[in-house]
Parts: sequence; C-alpha cells; structure tokens
Amino acid sequence: MRRTLALLSLLAAPLCAQRAIPSSNVVTGRLSYDGRATLGDFVGATDSVFGHLNGAAELSRVSGFVAARAATLKTGNGHRDRDQYKSLEVDSFPEIRYELDSVSVDAPKSDSSTVTLRGAFRIHGVRRAVDLPARIVLTPTGAQLRADTPLDLREYQIEGLSKFLGALKMNPNIVVHIEVKFAFP
Repeated sequence: MRRTLALLSLLAAPLCAQRAIPSSNVVTGRLSYDGRATLGDFVGATDSVFGHLNGAAELSRVSGFVAARAATLKTGNGHRDRDQYKSLEVDSFPEIRYELDSVSVDAPKSDSSTVTLRGAFRIHGVRRAVDLPARIVLTPTGAQLRADTPLDLREYQIEGLSKFLGALKMNPNIVVHIEVKFAFP
C-alpha cells in the first residue's frame, strides 16, 4: 500500500505542469512593496489589481499580464503617498505592469508548483526583463499565484527619492510582492 501511494504521488507530480490552463481574468489581487526610508520602514500596497491569463495546453506556455494603477498605492502616510505619486509620475505612467511571456516549472507537485515567471516589468515608462520566482496553486476552478522579488527603482528612472536637501531619503531598493487569483470559466 505504501509503495502504491508513493508511486501515485510520483506520477501525479508532473500533472500540474502538463495540465491545460484556460484563459481567465484576475478576480482578486494585491501588489505591495517593502520600502526603507530615513524615518523608518514602510509598506506601500494596493488591491486595485487586474490582469488576464492567456490559456495554453500546459502551464509552461501561458502568457498574459498583471497590472495595478500606480495612483492607488497607499502607504498610510498621505504626504509620502503624494511624494510617491510625483516620483512615479502617475499621470504620465498610470500602470505598474508585469507582462508574462512563459513559465518555467521548477518543482511541480499535484496541485502547486514552484515556478519562474519569464517576462518583464513595465514601470514608469521603462520595460525591463525580469524572471520572477513564484509559487502557483492550481485548482479545478482557478489559480493562485504569489511572487516576491527585489527591485531597484533607479533601473526604472524613478527620481525624487530624496527630500529636504537629502535629509530625508528613500532607499531605491525595494521588495515587491504580487498576489493574484485567477478564476477559470
């Protein structure tokens, strides 16, 4: 019996990577980042996330995007939020976007996988290729994904991170967190 269960678990492991993934839209999501500044650490976050997954015969071939409106990021400090919107130039660059080209399945299991998302961030008018390590959980009704990655704001030409002649500064190195749920039709 124990051998049968072990064999079944080995056979089921690659199913997550081989299973057909239908096209779907984001139903819930959260984009957040951890920032550090002269006056202390803070978190910026938004639940105003949208996106689309282009289905494919297997997980490795899906594509799509996830985006958030930059002007919806909140830190809990109105002054910091206004400075953030000014630095991001939200009127000219309203979206923070990750464009997915493909998925590399690193450690498949029957219902979840450690994957690498292959794609690019589009932030502040700059597009940069970024591979994101992520965890995806597939169910019959949808997919949940979480990715965390360091990001250097200078690579996206984001300025204005220093105020009052340099007395107040934000560290340009942040950690971005993406959590999304897609519902399958």
